Amino acid sequence: MVTGMTSSLVRRAHDATNALHALIYFAPETEERLVAAGLEAGRMCYFAGRSAPMGAVSGGVVAATFYNFNPALVARCIPRAWELASPAAVVAARFEAADAVLTRLLGPDVIASADMTTISGLVREAASGCAVEGRPLYAGHAGLDWPDAPHLVLWHGLSLLREHRGDGHIAALVAVGLSGIDALVTHVATGKGFLPGFARASRGWSGPEWDGAIEGLAARGLLNGDGAPTPEGGSALTPAGDALRAHIEQETDRMAAPPWRHLGDERTEEVIRIGKAMTRAVLSAGAFPRQGVFASRERAGQRASP
Repeated sequence: MVTGMTSSLVRRAHDATNALHALIYFAPETEERLVAAGLEAGRMCYFAGRSAPMGAVSGGVVAATFYNFNPALVARCIPRAWELASPAAVVAARFEAADAVLTRLLGPDVIASADMTTISGLVREAASGCAVEGRPLYAGHAGLDWPDAPHLVLWHGLSLLREHRGDGHIAALVAVGLSGIDALVTHVATGKGFLPGFARASRGWSGPEWDGAIEGLAARGLLNGDGAPTPEGGSALTPAGDALRAHIEQETDRMAAPPWRHLGDERTEEVIRIGKAMTRAVLSAGAFPRQGVFASRERAGQRASP
């Protein structure tokens, strides 16, 4: 249980705002700006773009901090990316992409609105309540200078909160003995994340590797059948698997609570109010793929994750 703040409020804050960060991974502006900075199109833009705040790190560091990607896939892009573009150039290009995509999806009126000024200030204040201990990906992003424009303050602040939460989520996964591929398979099995085919291909896992993970999870009593959710979106997890995923999410919320606790319930509710409206706007404007990626469009807005 989250001490001093309910787990549901922490989760609602994440669900209301996560898409406003995660849209960067699906926007054409991102690849355009990163290729212009010197990177190769495709996976390199994702791996280098997200890891650049940590500096010119190795493929092993990226695989460890991103967690559910096949390390062999990462190794095809990192560290070669740093021979093509410096981390500083990649970071700058990523902020340019965030500026372009948020302006396109939200429109100039929202970008210049009082709500934008309000939520950007609140998110920045919340992010000041994060700690770096045990949070390597967050720590890299926390070392960047804050931008000036409110919509970029919002995006950077949400990036900090997302990576802070993600580092905690990995700790929760490690604690219960789920490897990167195990974590991905079980999340797909909930019917609340990526579709199975997209999850396996985008994370670079082969058919035999995916099947092996399913067999191992089934042997642990966590998974039924082939791991695919039911056509209605129901879970393919056993009761024990459902309980394990619920525990992981509760632990993730607990470890993600400090910034929202720092902000307080009332101001967190204000973030949720404004964030939900902006999230609806970017979803309506087509921020995420409509087919072939997410189990449902609703979950795309809430759970879209790198």
